[in-house]
Amino acid sequence: MITLVGVSKSFKRTRVLNELSLEIAAGDRVALIGSNGAGKTTLIRCLLGEYQYSGTISLNGECPRENRKTVLEQIGFVPQLPPPLKMSVQQLLNFSAGVCNCDTAEMESVATQLGLELEPLYKRPFEKLSGGQKQKLLIAIALGRPTSLLIMDEPAANLDPEARHTLFSLLEQKQEKSAMLISSHRLDEVASLVNRVIELDRGEVVLDDRVDDSIDLSSILQCTITTIRVEPAFSKAMNGWGFTTGANEAEWNGSIPGPDRLRFLGTLSRYAALLSSVEIKEAA
Repeated sequence: MITLVGVSKSFKRTRVLNELSLEIAAGDRVALIGSNGAGKTTLIRCLLGEYQYSGTISLNGECPRENRKTVLEQIGFVPQLPPPLKMSVQQLLNFSAGVCNCDTAEMESVATQLGLELEPLYKRPFEKLSGGQKQKLLIAIALGRPTSLLIMDEPAANLDPEARHTLFSLLEQKQEKSAMLISSHRLDEVASLVNRVIELDRGEVVLDDRVDDSIDLSSILQCTITTIRVEPAFSKAMNGWGFTTGANEAEWNGSIPGPDRLRFLGTLSRYAALLSSVEIKEAA
């Protein structure tokens, strides 16, 4: 499906990709990890046909550079930093649908599922939206169209817990028909979303490993947390996850998406000395 053979890319005298060879098939959910400068963004830009490079890249037999329009019709892309687009939300939806010869209905449906009410925003310039609104709209555009490849750079960074759960459920629906390339600086942020990990270092693959993919992307975990005292910093962190307290302000209750398990435990680890008990179980 996606094949890279001997792909190299240099900027002036600096080689960023070095004889990179990979194959990614439909159903692969790949975490693309590596430090800054490892080549992740350059690889993504090559797949999108934005850069000249040596070697060969093909997506379903098409070269991204030579047949960019055909390739972009098959790719859904969610960048880490939203572009500073001056066009209105409605214009962006219409333009995106035109690229892949589809209508905007499914994109609008995905936006609604993510909790983004589009009607009041149609005439608003994209650059005037909040960070969360931009992220939800870009995800809706990427997932609300037929794709062979989803490329996502820190896709859930600005999403609230409920929207994250919706995103994971939508990705589960896409996983059989599409390959997914999820770029991140931290594996724990995306580990539960993927079944393959590729690590780049100085433009070369230093790790390519299959991982357990038995986690249900649409699962929900119910959590009860008790602390030894009330702590404002911890309260703020739990509010960010949508957790609430009852009569006992030291007890917190809430739910998290199953794929966010590691990320949530990472949050709790910062307050380990404050915790009295933690109960996490699958929701019925």
